[in-house]
Amino acid sequence: MLEYVGIRVRDLDRSRRFYCDGLGLRRHSSGRMAAGGIWETLEDPITKAQLELNFYPDAPPYREGDELDHLGFRVEGLEATVERLKALGGKVRIPAFREGNERLVFLSDPDGVWVELWEAEAPDEPPASRGGD
Repeated sequence: MLEYVGIRVRDLDRSRRFYCDGLGLRRHSSGRMAAGGIWETLEDPITKAQLELNFYPDAPPYREGDELDHLGFRVEGLEATVERLKALGGKVRIPAFREGNERLVFLSDPDGVWVELWEAEAPDEPPASRGGD
């Protein structure tokens, strides 16, 4: 299922103001990427649609038209989905890796658009028993 769209931004604060103050989105979550970038998710309070702002402080400048960073899809059966997309012309760009309790992989579609697939993993340990009599 399509979860969000991620765009590259040159100035995280400026972009946040534009989408929040200008269009009414609200800050939802944020964090650091293992590769050093910063992401921040904005959410529409009515539709719950999400826009992910991706800022790469040490990356070289990008050209106009390079702003679309990736499309994010939550999937079940990550490996099977990757194989299906490869058979349809997708190319794995960043092999599957773990981040927190999620597994992620980045592919490109046949036209080169980057697609992130992510799957939540079940915790390794069962939840602790609740107290009883």
